[in-house]
Amino acid sequence: MDAHSYLTQYASRPPVVVCYEDLVAMPRETMQAMCEALGVAFDEAMMSWPAGPKPCDGLWAQHWYDSVHKSTCFDPQVGKKRNLQPLSPELKRILRAAVPAYQYLREHALDVRTWASKNGASVNGTVVDHGMAQSLYPDARNHDVLAYVASKRRGGGLVPRALVQVSAFDSAVQGGDAVWEGLRVYDGRIFKFEAHLDRLFDSARAMDFKDCHTREEVRDAVIETLAANGMRDGVHIRLTLTRGEKTTSSMNPMFNVFGTTLIVLAEWKPVVSVATYDNKKGVSLITATQRRNPPMCVDSKIHHNNLINNILPKIQANLAGAADALMLDIHGFVAETNATNVFLVKRGAVHTPTGDACLPGITRGTVLRLARELGYEVYERNISLAEFHAADEVFTTGTMGELTPVTTIDGRRIGDPELDAAGPVTRDLQQHYARLPAERPEMSVPLPEF
Repeated sequence: MDAHSYLTQYASRPPVVVCYEDLVAMPRETMQAMCEALGVAFDEAMMSWPAGPKPCDGLWAQHWYDSVHKSTCFDPQVGKKRNLQPLSPELKRILRAAVPAYQYLREHALDVRTWASKNGASVNGTVVDHGMAQSLYPDARNHDVLAYVASKRRGGGLVPRALVQVSAFDSAVQGGDAVWEGLRVYDGRIFKFEAHLDRLFDSARAMDFKDCHTREEVRDAVIETLAANGMRDGVHIRLTLTRGEKTTSSMNPMFNVFGTTLIVLAEWKPVVSVATYDNKKGVSLITATQRRNPPMCVDSKIHHNNLINNILPKIQANLAGAADALMLDIHGFVAETNATNVFLVKRGAVHTPTGDACLPGITRGTVLRLARELGYEVYERNISLAEFHAADEVFTTGTMGELTPVTTIDGRRIGDPELDAAGPVTRDLQQHYARLPAERPEMSVPLPEF
């Protein structure tokens, strides 16, 4: 660490740090990235070499490098070998002291996967959306964004993205035992912040969380995170409150005695950049084979992190090349999609499923209110899949994508194929909704100057 700090300050170029795991898993890409960083031409001869010993070896080489002398190339099997011996208390102490140094250097190591994806290499970790390889970080600022992680037991605060950690004993890891909210920041204002905090703490109460972070602590953490990242617009926040760290691995909340864990992840993610929600071209949906959880099983009014009921339909949509999957309730009526609420328009009237088997989203409620203010007939009722197939317009709503027009459901074209993706009612609601953060300041919480 001292050497890295000294060279960073005084050398003509920053020192290059290579991660051992990258070198074992992706030797060619790692060597190419390292050569580029050093301004050295890559040579295929770097990938193999004759076995040693070599004339240049020093006195201690036979002791230090005996196994290396036998090698002739980068062998991925080497990284799989493990020393299966109990660690003594002294070695545990040394390991605990060494981990921060490793994390420091790992933070400054070459990002080989990002380098490889930019240079056309196919590697594990490449994002593929609708058959197209995407950048790991569409907005480069998200590569080193600061997150906020704090537990009642250990404290905490702002942490660089690469160093963000949550305990393996945390209830979110043990069983998805957490609640969350998605927030948007528009032009220095957090839209519907208080409504989201209301739902977060209602969910926490329904889950019987103990020793929770206070509303003020959560609000301060969100604002501190935005300020540290210089974020005032085009930002999406994932706000999570877990039951906290357990004393032992278990599903039983009895072992949660340390209080909650608070996580704030803020990213540069303007609405127009979210590929899943293309609000100009529209999106396609399929109908999921999974049914939406009814309140008798897992009540969707609790905005919880146990999201397998959402993830399985999303996998089905991904494999079908669709944006999302429409989900039916156990009676066969449409509930919502795996990620959003859904509306249809028929003969100028706006319809949406009841809130019985879906999360009655905050954006959904805002759109219902807006539609009524604009004079549309609005109905919340049981709606069959056939009605969605035959709708004049269909759109989804959510904090991430706002209002997104749907162009096809199960291969059936929605609306007039000669018209734009967004029908006239959808477009009208889109335009009025987009103006709400600026025109209705009472709906937002302003950020302080920073």
